[in-house]
Amino acid sequence: MQIKVLGLVEATVNGRSVVPSAAKPRQILALLALNAGQVVQVPTLVEELWDDRPPRSARTTLQTYILQLRRLIGDALAASDASEAKEVLVTRYGGYLLDVPETAVDVYEFERLVQSGQHAYEAEDFAAASRLLGAALEIWRGPAVVDVRPGMPLGLEAVRLEEARLSALEIRIDADLRMGKHKGLLSELAVLTVKHPMNEHLCAQYMISLFRAGRQWQALDAFKGLRHTLVEELGVEPSTRLQQLQHAILTSDPRLDREETRQLQGLLA
Repeated sequence: MQIKVLGLVEATVNGRSVVPSAAKPRQILALLALNAGQVVQVPTLVEELWDDRPPRSARTTLQTYILQLRRLIGDALAASDASEAKEVLVTRYGGYLLDVPETAVDVYEFERLVQSGQHAYEAEDFAAASRLLGAALEIWRGPAVVDVRPGMPLGLEAVRLEEARLSALEIRIDADLRMGKHKGLLSELAVLTVKHPMNEHLCAQYMISLFRAGRQWQALDAFKGLRHTLVEELGVEPSTRLQQLQHAILTSDPRLDREETRQLQGLLA
């Protein structure tokens, strides 16, 4: 069984889709996939489907959805009965477990590559870090579980994954900056700072890239834009760290031109 949740939810067995067309069974499949190999308790599944207003028949209806999923899996396995499907979608005390290896779920491959990329970055192997984190980001095909209307449990998982995606992207860009690839980052960072107008780290990366590309005034303008957004939306000033970066650009601090210097970390951290 192969499962993808970083985009549209996809699940195949023997090349055949086992994703239910109905919304609630698809929610269950997505939540079980994000917890592959772990028991998801019945109360969590009930909360996912009906929030804090479950019907009296919630547990019975949940069992019906589980049977529908097993039927799809069993048909794809060409099983003569439901016994083989029960070994994939397993009933455990108090809940259900999707018994598939982590390598079968794209989110676990993403997390494995991110961890390897972070280790490479910490070891100052920036080329490997950029490659590994780039490979992790390429797994994504859109927002996590984009075709599922999530309840609270699945929604929290989706937020966690989106944060992990953004963090991986920021570290990959840091690695590229440390290798002096600032010119190649300009268009990417221009888009990212529009998508995330209050993200100080992305703004700092963009400011440094612009400065190194000989666009000092545009780097200062990027700071001005972020400051305006923060003041207007939240009533706060940029962090001291970002203000220090602005000052460094104003004074053409030579540290900004040294890709490999450890002092760059202080400006971006």
